[in-house]
Amino acid sequence: MKTFMANASNIKKEWFIVDATDMPLGRLASQVAAILRGKNKPTFTPNVDCGDNVIIINSNNVILTGKKLTDKYKYHYSGFQGGMKKTQFKDLMAEKSDFVVTEAVRGMLPKTRLGRKQIKHLRVYKDANHGHEAQMPKAIKLVGGIK
Repeated sequence: MKTFMANASNIKKEWFIVDATDMPLGRLASQVAAILRGKNKPTFTPNVDCGDNVIIINSNNVILTGKKLTDKYKYHYSGFQGGMKKTQFKDLMAEKSDFVVTEAVRGMLPKTRLGRKQIKHLRVYKDANHGHEAQMPKAIKLVGGIK
């Protein structure tokens, strides 16, 4: 018996579409990160990009549980004195909900060259309109939605 090691020649990438309506942000991000890494496949190899492409729609309808909308902040520092800016997640979700979802998934991927390559296989849209019908994405239902 030999151990199977995936490489670029024997990897088949698929497209999945995920509806983020009524999903907690952390649960959505962790399950999408596993798909992007390829951990849902029996041929998973940690040092190879064997994950699939994921489209997330309806990012406006993602749920932040507890008091995260008012108590959680996104910080940005310009590098100059007095250059610290913070934005409440309530404002971020109203303006850039796709950015919030993308950053949550990015935080759950490896902080390496491979992680930077895998995050490029994620597309996030605020509503149900996306331009990827030609890729024929398969709808996937994630576990843990709140109703």
